[in-house]
This record gives sequence, structure tokens and C-alpha cells, in this order.
Amino acid sequence: MFSKIASFTREVKTELQKATWPWDPKEKHFGARYKELIDSTVVVIIAMLLLAAFVAIIDFALLGLSKWLFE
Repeated sequence: MFSKIASFTREVKTELQKATWPWDPKEKHFGARYKELIDSTVVVIIAMLLLAAFVAIIDFALLGLSKWLFE
């Protein structure tokens, strides 16, 4: 049991070292990384808004269809 937890912890640490972090105090060109972070955040927010709109439209369409069928 303990060996599985230790193995998992090592694997998580290895994967986190591979990740690209938005802020690294030792790194130069901080502005470029910050711009990349902002751009990525904007893309995610827009994608989530589009997905929410799509789901809302489908939801209202199915609601109208079910009202029409069952009335």
C-alpha cells in the first residue's frame, strides 16, 4: 500500500516538473509568459461561453419540443 502511494507521489512530481508554469521568478522575459497566460485564459473563457450558449440553445429547443409533443 505504501509503495503505491510513494510511486504515485514520485510520478506526480515528475509530471509537474514537465509542466510549463506561468510564473518563474528566476526566468527572464516574464512579460512574454504573462501574455501567454492571459491569451490562454481568454481563449478558455470564450470557449466556455460558447459551450454554455450551445447547451442553453439545445436545452430551450428540447424544452419547446417536449412541450409541443406532450400538450
